[in-house]
Amino acid sequence: MENSNNVEKLHTDLMTVNMGPQHPATHGVLRVEIKTDSEIVAEATPYLGYLHRCMEKHCEHLDYRGVIPFVDRMDYLAAMNMELGYSMAVEKMLGTEVPERAEYIRVIVSELQRIASHLMFFGTYAIDLGAFTPFLYAFQDREEILRLFEELSGARLLYNYFWIGGVWNDINDDQLRRIAQFCDKMEENVKKYHDLVGMNKIFRDRTANVGVISEEMAYQYGASGPVLRGSGIDWDLRKKRPYSIYEKFDFNTVVGKGEMGTLGDCWDRYYVRVFEIFESIKILRQALEGIEEGPVMGKVPKIIKVPEGEIYLRTECPRGELGYHLVSDGGKTPYRLKVKSSCFTHTSMLGELGKGQMIADFVATIGSIDIVLGEVDR
Repeated sequence: MENSNNVEKLHTDLMTVNMGPQHPATHGVLRVEIKTDSEIVAEATPYLGYLHRCMEKHCEHLDYRGVIPFVDRMDYLAAMNMELGYSMAVEKMLGTEVPERAEYIRVIVSELQRIASHLMFFGTYAIDLGAFTPFLYAFQDREEILRLFEELSGARLLYNYFWIGGVWNDINDDQLRRIAQFCDKMEENVKKYHDLVGMNKIFRDRTANVGVISEEMAYQYGASGPVLRGSGIDWDLRKKRPYSIYEKFDFNTVVGKGEMGTLGDCWDRYYVRVFEIFESIKILRQALEGIEEGPVMGKVPKIIKVPEGEIYLRTECPRGELGYHLVSDGGKTPYRLKVKSSCFTHTSMLGELGKGQMIADFVATIGSIDIVLGEVDR
């Protein structure tokens, strides 16, 4: 009787653990404060701002061309896609017509960047879950894309390649030929990678039925990109609200199907990103076939003064929709440039997703939403 009374008086507290800001499972300088009940996550609170660079404020003091290197540094793993949305926003306000060859080059480069970004996800996600070799395979293929980007722009990570009115440098026939060869090789490699990782029993056990984002939750938080499509929702701006010249291309929207577990789990988000590589290859082949000779820069004044007004323009980036709200007072610099980040939105879901998970499963969940903190913090 005495022993049972002692048990009733026993009191335990939740233990607070900081995951990050310097932690391999946080994909950057993200801090998540976790309150744990043994191995179970009772609460998870993300803390942001460790990579904040006042990017939006800086842009108010830069001319319109000078903003481009700053948008590069948001999602530094998809810098070309960052540049595309901003350049299009300024061009629409100016009424600038972009030459057709430049539009084709933009699509080619953007889809190569999407492949490179998804390869980075594939490799680092495998590391999150204990497999190292896929990371080496992914980086080997990504390296070919970065070499091409270096030839086009002079840089391997932050490019300043899309300029207002077109692109900085033309692409030559040899580079187009190499892209076609890369597409053929990449198509075969992705099949192997999926068999190696996606169909691996350990990987499936670690990702199926883990971190489930229901359709309702995806809508509530405003998810987009692969996170939204992983929950079975057919929405891709390139198909639903075509921009640039995407309406010319035939490709499919990849959505999660709940093949290995519950619809909207970590495996579905993995599946969407890996199989989007095949769709990017389809677009690339059509663009390589359709590109013709011509100029790569439209007519843009030396000193750009955007007419007074505002615009909101969004594009489909590798991690989701990126929106630019550009406000002009008619001067040489933006009056306001506000960026809507999909990564910021997805990070806000972690508190709800983490509750009740094992710590190891929470690591798998963070990796599956594929955030880049440069875009979150700006």
